[in-house]
Amino acid sequence: MPEWAKLAGVAIIVIGLALKLRPALVVVAAAIVTGLAAGLPLLSQAGQEGVVEMLGRAFAEYRLMTLFLLTLPAIGLAERYGLQQQSARLIRRIRAATVGRLLMVYQLFRVVHGILGIRLNGHPVFVRPLIYPMARGAAGNGLDRDGEEHIKSATSAAENYGNFFGQNLSPAQPGVLLVYGVLSGLGLSISVWRLVLFALPIAIVAVLLGMAQFALLDQRLHESVKR
Repeated sequence: MPEWAKLAGVAIIVIGLALKLRPALVVVAAAIVTGLAAGLPLLSQAGQEGVVEMLGRAFAEYRLMTLFLLTLPAIGLAERYGLQQQSARLIRRIRAATVGRLLMVYQLFRVVHGILGIRLNGHPVFVRPLIYPMARGAAGNGLDRDGEEHIKSATSAAENYGNFFGQNLSPAQPGVLLVYGVLSGLGLSISVWRLVLFALPIAIVAVLLGMAQFALLDQRLHESVKR
């Protein structure tokens, strides 16, 4: 079989996702086709591991990476029974709350989680079911479509800023340990705490820029509501 046939899995993924087929089925089909094109047996035989056994072993070894899927049914049920509506009502009771202030607090909240080494899937767990409805409730009535889109992007930005830069402030995070391992492998003597120290100014600047962005968002929303 020609070497280019081993790339058939890539074509299957591209076509499958373009046709909006189920991603899990597309990826598994691409893995099986690629394995068969590479000359591997479908099932283990004669001491050679088969494609099916490889997929099962990979899933068993990395099953902890899929635990976040357990949160999706719980979030879906909570949304069905009014989680978003209740979170919006809660934020409306706080008179000083605005969209920008809420996102500033949430950004700091995610930074603290990163420092503590706690990994959360923020977008499905917090942003969609809680933070966006609260921000939408804080914006009040009279918001146009453009304003809603700005709130959606800002809530995602608060999550990304806080999570990305916050996790660089923990010596237990994989990203910091990866940099430490690479530098150590190159013969450079450095501690993980020193890496965190160098990441601290960048994180502070990122938080401040995020706050400035959210403050400008408050001003823009206020002007759009007035019009």
